[in-house]
Amino acid sequence: MLRNDTIIGTVESVLGSRISILIDTERLPSNVPVIDGRVYRVGQIGSFLRIPVGYIDLYGVVTQAGADAIPERLRDSDDSDKLKKLSKNWLTMVLVGERVGDRFERGVSQSPVTGDHVHLVTIDDLKIIYGTMDDRSSISIGQISASESLSARLDIDKLVTRHVALLGSTGSGKSNAVTVFLCEIAKGKFPAARILLIDPHGEYSSALGSYARVFKINANVSKGEYPLFIPYWALPFGELLKTFVGTLTDPQEEYVREKVFTKKLEASKHLSSPPEEAAMSADSPIPFSLKELWYQLDRFERLTVYKTNGVFTREALTKEGDPDSLISAQFEPHSTTNTNPYMNVQAKGILRYLSNVRNRLVDQRFNFFFHPGDWEPTKDGKVKKDLDALLVDWLAHDRPITVLDLSGVPAEITAIVSGAVIRIAYDALFWAQDLPIGGRQQPLLMVLEEAHMYLQAGEESVASRSVRSIAKEGRKYGLGLMLVTQRPSELDSTVLSQCGTTIALRMTNGQDRGHVSSAIQDDLSDMLALIPSLRTGEALIFGEAVKIPSRVRIDAATRAPKSEDPKVSKAWAQSPPTVDYYKQALDLWRNGRFTIKKSGE
Repeated sequence: MLRNDTIIGTVESVLGSRISILIDTERLPSNVPVIDGRVYRVGQIGSFLRIPVGYIDLYGVVTQAGADAIPERLRDSDDSDKLKKLSKNWLTMVLVGERVGDRFERGVSQSPVTGDHVHLVTIDDLKIIYGTMDDRSSISIGQISASESLSARLDIDKLVTRHVALLGSTGSGKSNAVTVFLCEIAKGKFPAARILLIDPHGEYSSALGSYARVFKINANVSKGEYPLFIPYWALPFGELLKTFVGTLTDPQEEYVREKVFTKKLEASKHLSSPPEEAAMSADSPIPFSLKELWYQLDRFERLTVYKTNGVFTREALTKEGDPDSLISAQFEPHSTTNTNPYMNVQAKGILRYLSNVRNRLVDQRFNFFFHPGDWEPTKDGKVKKDLDALLVDWLAHDRPITVLDLSGVPAEITAIVSGAVIRIAYDALFWAQDLPIGGRQQPLLMVLEEAHMYLQAGEESVASRSVRSIAKEGRKYGLGLMLVTQRPSELDSTVLSQCGTTIALRMTNGQDRGHVSSAIQDDLSDMLALIPSLRTGEALIFGEAVKIPSRVRIDAATRAPKSEDPKVSKAWAQSPPTVDYYKQALDLWRNGRFTIKKSGE
């Protein structure tokens, strides 16, 4: 039934989905009418309005109020006195959906005409809009800011398969929002859920509790953590080279590529199911011994030989080296007078680069990568465990969430390691799309915390290429993305534009807000003016996972992530700790650990 007490004005102009509304000041003498005992505010940016059109109710979001909302044809009017009088009585509304009976849908099938009445949206209307989302396929992450009695729900189907961007400045509540979101999924409604969280700063281990299995460098087994290993041989050749200091010329790089391919070709024969040789390349994820490769390349560069009448007779070897210990072979110094022993004229001039490779291989900070436990190949390329065992560890355990804590990864290879993880997961699900563990049968949500660290705009890294592939094609293979970042302006715009849902928390940087506006419906971009004034933990949510663009107050997580600001006043009010802890800090620093190693560990 139509209600006259909710009418606030009439439609004066229609331009696509943008509706200009003139407030009826005679019918609405106050901007805070009371309807059914509840106080409403007319003209709030982000609030909803309703236009009945026959049996259909059209719903829209207020994006402008006052003089800015006056239609263009009236702005050019010569009657300035009339314009000044009316300047406070205009609203702009963007149509976002329609209701037929008790069913609400995004999009509209028809437009209003001038003269149609515009109504306030009451709590009863909001209950119909938000109550139409199926509890079985949605989760609650908080309350609608306009009415805290209404639960803010997200459609899991559309959120995962169409991807989501969670954006906000430092301190806006991003980590809390991620924690609430993941815990809601993991509570038990979805027992086969698979979520892979890449956590660069180690924020979520304690916050997710029993819902997650945590893998980290220098894992504390007594706390239920698991060692993190990411085998170097799973990276494409070009990305593997980037993990070392220094550069190679194009001919040198091609020379090393051929040697890597040869190593992988030889090692592939030891796999339980050797791939076809024609399908292999230096980029194939096949184990090979990096120590053995280093030793052979290094030996060839140092080689000196004896010749008789210009014909090779023997090597000028004085002491054989040891690949396992990364000890170089020793040769007699070559002569400078065109006599024996001669230098190796076929050497490629990469000895300095190989020295950098050795330095990286002996650096204990990189053990998780270059010496990955059961995934480290022997001299001939044999491994105790292959990549399938790694995927089982990450994706097939008894908990819905896997946290890969990269806080112990050296900063210089964080982006490369993150890219390796993304690539491993994506390729596995891509090729398993017709299997029961494929993404279509058991979808995977990949959460990329601090995504701007390894998804820089214009960067051609394995992470960028992999995420672009997932953003464009992941839906077909059941692989979804959640990008979490405080600097959306640094993200690859292609990836951000592919996110079907945007959760925008408080952002004070104008460049970041401008970048977000390109990822949402053009007509709703005016709502972004609200973002700097949002409260901590409050967000604007646009896109396919919500019935209607909404301002939401996200719940507080039961366990706060480590990114929460310290309580300075409380910490400083206590007695200072003893100076002995500085000695412990130095020991932890030197050993690359966050906790003291106990006996037997």
